[in-house]
Amino acid sequence: MSARPLVLVSNDDGVNAPGIRTLAEALREAFDVVVCAPEGEQSAQSHSLTLARPLRHRRLGDGVHAVDGSPADCIYVALHHAPILARRPDVVVSGMNHGVNLGSDVFYSGTVAAAREGALRGIPAMAFSLDSGGDLAAACALAREMVLRLVTAGAGVADRDDVTPLLNVNFPVGRVKGVRTTRLGRRLYADEVVVRQDPRGREYFWIGGPAGARHEHVDGSDTAAVDAGYATVTPLMIDASSAAHFGLAAFVAGPADDSGSTP
Repeated sequence: MSARPLVLVSNDDGVNAPGIRTLAEALREAFDVVVCAPEGEQSAQSHSLTLARPLRHRRLGDGVHAVDGSPADCIYVALHHAPILARRPDVVVSGMNHGVNLGSDVFYSGTVAAAREGALRGIPAMAFSLDSGGDLAAACALAREMVLRLVTAGAGVADRDDVTPLLNVNFPVGRVKGVRTTRLGRRLYADEVVVRQDPRGREYFWIGGPAGARHEHVDGSDTAAVDAGYATVTPLMIDASSAAHFGLAAFVAGPADDSGSTP
């Protein structure tokens, strides 16, 4: 049994994407690494799980596995199928994604979802993304240092706060000026539905609009920091309850019964 921490690595670009291969290689310098990633690209799959068909698994090499499902599927399968992991991982890492995951991207991103699936299972997790044209090797080296710090501090944070850490990290294009702790910003796309016809005259749609996005400036945000040339570390929440709307929820629920709960 190795004394080194174990990292479970996944992504949404596919098991053979340059980002995951380079990140896994960088992590192997400090950790035991097992890769379990989608057979092919699964971008924007969010936190979907495949329940209506069976999943296929392939072992591609020592500690490298592919599953023909979503990123969340891959983490789920790895954690519950003993032949993939000999022991519980110390951290789940997702990436290195090709392209940033900023602002509202975290709700759609398969990269973030793979990390979130680990956090849901009580394992500290990080998602890593790199802006197109960025220095992949340099970003992966910095990611390794961040994972080392998380492994050192993550269990203590979880024990103290009863919350498993989930961190979303983005690297800018060009030289990284530094690293900032940020909150989610505003990432705006040219949303539209393009309507076309197939050869039989039936309509079909392309959604999402043209590639690219613009950012509204928000002080302290991940979007502002990446635009300024900084890497960002944004803590995300597993608990989606909105404290700001408890009053509204109580009004909608109506009068409480004797137990203090609404009927």
